[in-house]
Order: sequence, then structure tokens, then C-alpha cells
Amino acid sequence: MTVTSAEPPLAGLRAGGGFATRLKAFLGLVPFTVYTALFLGLPVVAIVTGAFTDPAGGGFTLDNLRTATSGIYLQGFVTSIELSVLTAVVPGVIGIVVAYAVQTSRSSTLRRVVSTASGVFANFGGVPLAFLFIATLGSTGLAVNWLRALGFDPYEHGFTLYNFIGIALVYMYFQIPLMILVITPALEGLKPAWREAADNLGASGWQYWRMVGGPVLMPSFLGSVLLLFGGAFSAYATTQALTSGSLAITPIQIGSFLNGNVLSGQENVGKALGFGMVVIIAVVMVFYAILQRRASKWLR
Repeated sequence: MTVTSAEPPLAGLRAGGGFATRLKAFLGLVPFTVYTALFLGLPVVAIVTGAFTDPAGGGFTLDNLRTATSGIYLQGFVTSIELSVLTAVVPGVIGIVVAYAVQTSRSSTLRRVVSTASGVFANFGGVPLAFLFIATLGSTGLAVNWLRALGFDPYEHGFTLYNFIGIALVYMYFQIPLMILVITPALEGLKPAWREAADNLGASGWQYWRMVGGPVLMPSFLGSVLLLFGGAFSAYATTQALTSGSLAITPIQIGSFLNGNVLSGQENVGKALGFGMVVIIAVVMVFYAILQRRASKWLR
């Protein structure tokens, strides 16, 4: 007796259908891959290559990096990092407090209004934002004139919109709403059952946040702060419009090279500065990815 094994009649169709599905998924990624390669990959390759290229002879050199990490350029990195840390940590703390207050509110209208407003404010920047603050807190701004009418002149007491603190204040305008947007999903991931279980076990509010809520939120909070750091570190237009380049931060220094303000023999220093920014942002994104992976298990 001969036994023959017959293949299920739909197996070939299923295999063909699976291949067609995978092919369609691959083709769907082609536009994104091309876009990423053209507008992210090629510029990064050009920056990295130029950072190690001698503009005179075209050979390999480390002089560009030495110049980019010394003198005024090193100070630019330091100022950029200090500004980014300040405008990431302070808005991060304020943002999570505001987001928690809104999230625990019983008003759904308030949550919708804050979410919509945060989306608008977080994407408002550049020259329009600079003009808004100049018209409000500039030396002849509306709010400053009101304070002068009340007998208090902030500019006579050391305040100015055009220095480090003034720029940090402007950055917080869009950093706080951004923090509200990115931390809200993590707050929504806090299950009410955890708080109820802690209450049933006799835990106080402080004990709940120290042993349950805090550890759960910490990876998301730190990841959000890193995201704010990256956004502030790469900001350019607002600071340029407010200070006209007088504040030495790395994006403005790179912009100066792009505008043609280049000394002989330093044509590739701007690319070396860009390479430094890429390295810093890459480190930030690695830590951000690690923190997001740890936080994602609590948001499932």
C-alpha cells in the first residue's frame, strides 16, 4: 500500500499571500527609507567626512576637531549644554506637576484644552516666538512698560531678555508644553489599582510615590527630560533672532560658518562642530531608547 502525503490545497496560496504581504510592507518603507537617506544619512556622512578632512590638501586631519574643541568653540559647547540642561530639568519638573494635576482633574474639558494648547505652544518657536517675547518682555515691551508704570523697572534690576537667563525663559515657553505632551501617556499608565492596593496595605501618599509611582514614572520622566535636552540643544532660530549671535552657542556658531564667516584654513571647522553635536545627540538618544524600553513595560 502506497501512502502519499498531499499538500493542503491552500498552502501555496497562503505562501504566495504571505510573500505579497511582505513585499507590500517593504515597498511601503521605500519612501521613508529614501527620505531618511537623502535628508539624514547623506548630511551626516558629509559632516563626518568633512570633520576629518584637511580643507587645503584633502587628506585626513584632526585639526578641525582640535579647533572645534578649544577656545570660543569649546565655550559654545559648554554654554549650549548648560542652557539645554537648565531648560530641560526646570520645564521637566514643572511639566510633570502640571500634567499630573490635569490628569487627575475630573474635568475632561480641562484635559482637552490643556492637551490642545500644549500641542500648539510646543510647536511655536523661531522668529515669531522671539518677536512675541520682544513685544512682551523687551526693553520697551508691553509687560515691562506696565511694570514701569507701577514703579518697578526690571531692566534696572539686572533683567534682560537678551542674555543666558532671558533665552532660557524663552525656551521654557515651548519646553513646558512639550513635557506635558510626552509625560501624559506615562501618567495615564499609572493604574488606579496600584494606588488602591497601596491604600489597602496602609501606605501613605509619600510611601506610594516613593515605592510605586516614583519608580514606575522615573524612566519616562528621565527619557522626557533627555528629549527636552535634545530639542533645546539643537534650537537655533529663536536665539539667533534675540541675540543676533552674541550668545555663543554651537548652533549659532555653525550658522556663522554657513553664512560664510570662515577663516582661511578653517573651512571644515563648522562640520567638526556639527560632528560634535551629532555625537552628543547620539549619546542622548541611546540613553533615551534605554529608558523608553524600561518604561514601555509599564505602559502595556
